[in-house]
Amino acid sequence: MSEANQLQSPLEAPVFAASTPSVLHQLNLCNRELERLLHNLRNEHNAEAEIRDIAREVIQAVEINPDVALACIFLSQINGVYAVRHCIETAVVTVVIARAMDLSAASTLTVTAAALTMNVGMLRHHETFQNKNTPLTAEEQAIVRRHPEESVDMLRCVGIEDDEWISCVLMHHENDEGSGYPAGIASPEVTLNAKLLSLADRYCAQVSARNYRRSLPPRQALLNLVEDKVAPVDPLLVRYFQSELGDFPPGCVVRLTSGEIGVVSQRLAGVDARNIHCLRDPAGAVMSPAAQRRTGDDGCCIAESLSEDQASIRFSMKQVWGAQAAL
Repeated sequence: MSEANQLQSPLEAPVFAASTPSVLHQLNLCNRELERLLHNLRNEHNAEAEIRDIAREVIQAVEINPDVALACIFLSQINGVYAVRHCIETAVVTVVIARAMDLSAASTLTVTAAALTMNVGMLRHHETFQNKNTPLTAEEQAIVRRHPEESVDMLRCVGIEDDEWISCVLMHHENDEGSGYPAGIASPEVTLNAKLLSLADRYCAQVSARNYRRSLPPRQALLNLVEDKVAPVDPLLVRYFQSELGDFPPGCVVRLTSGEIGVVSQRLAGVDARNIHCLRDPAGAVMSPAAQRRTGDDGCCIAESLSEDQASIRFSMKQVWGAQAAL
């Protein structure tokens, strides 16, 4: 990992200047612009430039504060329809991992643009499918399996010919051993960027709340991917997901072994070393002001992750991260 991309050391506390741009606000603007663009893509005359501009804005948001950007996902703070929000969330995770892998700026921009457009071929079906509480029909399954090719067709129709962008979208459901779709190709044909996009897509699909189900705890989502025997994932990418996201990423609501309940606010150097913004004491009373804890300090270990309902707490991101999480 490059020096610029390293996490803050345990001796550093987050500093949030009032003049600092809001990561949350910027991601919500990206989401609104992407929704407008994707729904009108066939009529856009400058689609590639506009999508790349949105990708740059997502990358910039992550660069301002990757912890806040990740927390926006786990606290479901990116507004809009799930189909588009999922693309923004996948792009955020993709950028976090790409920065850790020291991918070039050009490659990071391309795979981010691919994340934003990976599902455009089934956008009109997405909301219907995600609201279903019964299995997809054979016809619906066929639509799902065709969507990478249809997405590529739409991108080419509006003049996007970037080979890496196209290959990422086309292969983001292919698997190393050839069990994926649409073509069932296997490594080494499946590119590393396509595998990065695939893993970010699958991870975000599990940790993001849907209309018909709650999100999975990040720890369980990561374990599901690592232990998936049907679609094994690249070990190199697994290591980056484990080191950069871990079991308790920023935005994860947790109970400490002390009984205090709070939200993970910052990743520190070391796997699962975290700052915790505690909101309730062991007796369940609201802590005012909130207490700051660090895993590794005496009596400060994370016992479990909780949903906000389980924790019986409601808070705004601004309460935890200040101006960088203002609406």
